[in-house]
Amino acid sequence: MLSPERLALPDYEYLAQRHVLTYMEDAVCQLLENREDISQYGIARFFTEYFNSVCQGTHILFREFSFVQATPHNRVSFLRAFWRCFRTVGKNGDLLTMKEYHCLLQLLCPDFPLELTQKAASSLSQILSFPFRIVLMDDAMDCLMSFSDFLFAFQIQFYYSEFLDSVAAIYEDLLSGKNPNTVIVPTSSSGQHRQRPALGEAGMLEGVEATLFYQCLENLCDRHKYSCPPPALVKEALSNVQRLTFYGFLMALSKHHGINQALGALPDKGDLMHDPAMDEELERLNSIKGENPNSHAGPCTIKGDTCDASTRRT
Repeated sequence: MLSPERLALPDYEYLAQRHVLTYMEDAVCQLLENREDISQYGIARFFTEYFNSVCQGTHILFREFSFVQATPHNRVSFLRAFWRCFRTVGKNGDLLTMKEYHCLLQLLCPDFPLELTQKAASSLSQILSFPFRIVLMDDAMDCLMSFSDFLFAFQIQFYYSEFLDSVAAIYEDLLSGKNPNTVIVPTSSSGQHRQRPALGEAGMLEGVEATLFYQCLENLCDRHKYSCPPPALVKEALSNVQRLTFYGFLMALSKHHGINQALGALPDKGDLMHDPAMDEELERLNSIKGENPNSHAGPCTIKGDTCDASTRRT
């Protein structure tokens, strides 16, 4: 049955909004690359299984980053897959460094860019240390972070990456007294992330006037081609402060219940370690492993020649 949203939009708008052509092009490429194997069970079955995987969110596993970040649905699927695969890190109370979290990300996406992981680690380190000290990038790389803290900071950096690049430029302009309306909104779809302006110590500590900052963000959301947090929720997140820093803004986004719900990838922080369906599947795989010790089915250990994510207990 067609949803009311589908019936309310012209066909071409709905196809664009849902990025259907992106998935059709990818499906055809996958079909051509694997045509010898697919010929054994038929093209119709291939397309059925492909789009079932898209609906289930498993289509992004082990894919190149350009595909993982290509659509909002892909980003949500990747965040959910990362949470479900590695939430045992949080259940065990383990703390990892930025490099170790990056290893985990690369297990799901081999060419996942280090820059995004660094941004999440750096922003989290600044938030946890503020106002006592300024954390340099090199120091942030060695900071130990809990799974839940990293995950919610990473969610904002990954899903809203292009938006935050523009926000950082606006923030820097406000600090320097420039007109933020001259900020150029990125329009490239190449998947390359812009280098954000370096925020000086004064910018980290002093901040900008919250009302003016929100007005600039509201204008940005109106013309931004990438995903933005709902403006009403951003206004709510900033409603109790008169001045804020860029890292304070990131903290407000990552901790806001409504923004997390609107994004739709992760459960509330209190439910982050609960996933009955995955627990049942892990128990099933462990039972198979117990019955057949030589079986390769079961949870993978995160150690190897190229990725050593040895965990630390608090």
